[in-house]
Amino acid sequence: MDELEEIKRKKMEQMKKDMNASAKPFVELPDKPVVVTDATIDAAASQYPIFILDCWAEWCGPCRTIGPIIEQLASEMKGKVVFGKLNIDENMQTANKYRISAIPTLMIFKDGKLIDKLVGAYPKPALAAKIQKFL
Repeated sequence: MDELEEIKRKKMEQMKKDMNASAKPFVELPDKPVVVTDATIDAAASQYPIFILDCWAEWCGPCRTIGPIIEQLASEMKGKVVFGKLNIDENMQTANKYRISAIPTLMIFKDGKLIDKLVGAYPKPALAAKIQKFL
């Protein structure tokens, strides 16, 4: 009987180790867009399961129109999606890397990989519907 108890104990310890080894660290998902730069884009895109990057510029009227919508969606979709903001005038390396030729451009990343781009200033319901299909 003691031998059986020892086998159970060892098996339980191994199961606990396996569970802890495969667990991903908990990452707090913000409810506001995070500021992203050329230096931080890769880390931000891979840190969150779904990351939507708003590529914008101060002089861009449609960018200023969609900005408050992004803020609202970041709050409403907290826990599902994380939004980021990248000023392309200050981060030209990323703009060139992803061939951003028009703004606003929203780049959708899933598990660190670019899966889609949305170009233009969408109204909130349309943008929310487009994002919903990635959840």
